[in-house]
Amino acid sequence: MTGPINPKDFGKVAVLMGGKSAEREVSLMSGSGVLKALQSKGVDAHAFDPAERDLVELKRKNFRRVFIALHGRFGEDGTVQGALELLGIPYTGSGVMASAIAIDKTMTKRVWLAEGVPTPRYTLLRRGAYEREQVMKVPDDLGLPLIVKPAREGSSIGVAKVQGYSEVQAAVDAAAALDADILCEQFIAGDEVTCPILGTGDGARALPVIRIVAPEGNYDYQNKYFTDDTKYLVPCGLPEGEEAAIQELVLKAYRVLGCRGWGRIDVMIDGATRKPYLLEINTSPGMTGHSLVPMSARAAGISYEDLCLQLLADATLDQPAQEAAKK
Repeated sequence: MTGPINPKDFGKVAVLMGGKSAEREVSLMSGSGVLKALQSKGVDAHAFDPAERDLVELKRKNFRRVFIALHGRFGEDGTVQGALELLGIPYTGSGVMASAIAIDKTMTKRVWLAEGVPTPRYTLLRRGAYEREQVMKVPDDLGLPLIVKPAREGSSIGVAKVQGYSEVQAAVDAAAALDADILCEQFIAGDEVTCPILGTGDGARALPVIRIVAPEGNYDYQNKYFTDDTKYLVPCGLPEGEEAAIQELVLKAYRVLGCRGWGRIDVMIDGATRKPYLLEINTSPGMTGHSLVPMSARAAGISYEDLCLQLLADATLDQPAQEAAKK
């Protein structure tokens, strides 16, 4: 959507929140913030929880546009996006393919590596490959410490930093309770940063980089959402030229996955070499009071309310011509 935004042009809008993933609690916080912001801008917005209502109701109740404030599986993985494509209702964020790739950290790495985007070395343990002999080989390949995480979860759920051989099996077992595929990843010691992106294709732009300083370097679920102990530095205070280089790199990574609308990419900068390594991409980032996209947008002069309105204005379909043909 170009030109001035008229909230009345959106028609009836559903804010999808809650859902069935392990990130339901965070999604409800995100969705509540988005709903309030859109309503404050004059949008006819309504809460819609897919865990409690059938998505077909969106069509039946004449919703014309959807803001996806779901996180994780059944919301950020291409499933809801595919359903909305079938219903012909434009939605915020990436389409079916980009969402499906981005939710899978291993698949994301494979695409990035094929396109020359740096990401930490990794080993994938698939279902049935959790025997002690296989698990104990992982530190030999990746070194210690290392990171163990479910391949398809977000919000740092199930993520563990493993310091020694004796801890590996327990970390893998904990991650296996959340996902059949376990990603074991080289640990990069250095600065942890994140960079949001707004827009699509050549029109996409990177927002200011945020440097994250968590208690004892542990940026886990609790420190992300429920404490005020984590420090977020924006301006990030990185050495001259590093922020611009990271912004350029994340834009490339965003585009090669075919993402659109918005996203946020997490990066580790090696403290010794200053080389950045991309960890993962979020295609439906958090919008809570602790969330980083609104924080970065605010540093760029974009209010939370205006950010929500712009994201809604950019809602589309993988095949937008189909929607246009119906009007």
